[in-house]
Amino acid sequence: MTQAPRKTVPLVDLAKTIRSKNAGVDKITFDIIFRERAAFDLVRASGVVSKTAVSRLLSIPEARITDYVEFDPALAIKFTIQRHLTSGSPGDADIFGSQQYGPLLGLEVPIPD
Repeated sequence: MTQAPRKTVPLVDLAKTIRSKNAGVDKITFDIIFRERAAFDLVRASGVVSKTAVSRLLSIPEARITDYVEFDPALAIKFTIQRHLTSGSPGDADIFGSQQYGPLLGLEVPIPD
């Protein structure tokens, strides 16, 4: 017996804002902000955005994730990672950390049956 594929929706369709930016010269913070509580709760319950999931998605060790917060009052999930290179140092391709959120856009969130 084959299991039917689960229905999913892209994170980008559920979130109002998905962004990354500098959090000092040695960290980048990511924000996922939702318009509606239902979307926020769906993503939290799914587990597709967690320290472990972010580590896999960004191909970084979980130890590089310095902060992870699900902030109910703002309907937001925020996490911060340690930069591989200090902002503006030779070899740094994204001084402002503003281009690091791309992998989050294609993240698929399972929808319960």
